Amino acid sequence: MKKAVSAACLAFSLIVVLHTSVFAAPQLFGRDPKPAKTRLLTGKVLDSGDNPLPDAVVYLTNTQTHAVKTYIVGPDGAYRFPALQPTTDYEVYAQYKNHKSGTKSVSQFDDRSQVYISLKIDAKADAK
Repeated sequence: MKKAVSAACLAFSLIVVLHTSVFAAPQLFGRDPKPAKTRLLTGKVLDSGDNPLPDAVVYLTNTQTHAVKTYIVGPDGAYRFPALQPTTDYEVYAQYKNHKSGTKSVSQFDDRSQVYISLKIDAKADAK
């Protein structure tokens, strides 16, 4: 009888230890069991007078994979790139009628969940 009780206690203890190691391990090692959060990049494409440039194309490049996403802005000049990985660096620029803005960076070390970047294009540069 004592052997059966001891075996049952040992089995129960083993179950508790395994359950604790499987479900508590991420917290013990500083890992968050929740899925990773994503970030949102928004902004506007503007001319030198801060007027929106409708139909400009915004290019977003993942600097690790070199994958490029594009966004054609509407009448308000706004663009939006949701669900970006917070552990990845990105570069963003805009083009409008053969004119290009400067390239801006979104760094993985910037911990904001929402990043706003205005992209300025001097559309009169070739008017000379």
